[in-house]
Amino acid sequence: MSDKRQDYITWDEYFMSVAMLAGMRSKDPSSQVGACIVSEDNKILSMGYNGFPKGCSDDEFPWSRDGETLDTKYYYVVHSELNAILNYRGGSLEGAKLYVTLFPCNECAKAIIQAGIRTVVYDQDKYGDTPAVVASKRMMDAAGVRYYRYQRTGRKIEFTV
Repeated sequence: MSDKRQDYITWDEYFMSVAMLAGMRSKDPSSQVGACIVSEDNKILSMGYNGFPKGCSDDEFPWSRDGETLDTKYYYVVHSELNAILNYRGGSLEGAKLYVTLFPCNECAKAIIQAGIRTVVYDQDKYGDTPAVVASKRMMDAAGVRYYRYQRTGRKIEFTV
């Protein structure tokens, strides 16, 4: 009879927590989105969060959501999913799983599909009715990319750094 702990966190809890932690690196005042890409054998391959490209100062580029188009963040921010894909240096992501705190937009869905990621686990879908997310789901359905919402357990995961 084993005496192992029974209250350890699940893989989904673990990887979504990593994605949430990655999102905390974002300097975006309105949305902190994080992503974690995992291999088929549950090894972390890459992580990302929403922010500006390398060399683009987060003090000089806009974080605003409103105003003149070029004075808002939308043309400059790299989404967490794309950052995680671009940050990966190990070769193919074929068959991988992506954990992300917000359902991917259509542009990220294209990158997810092209990278060979087969499963997306998301926490929130607050833009689910927007054309970008509707298109994203259409493409993922057509390409056979499985997606499902992370089921929060209510467990409090806490540590001090």
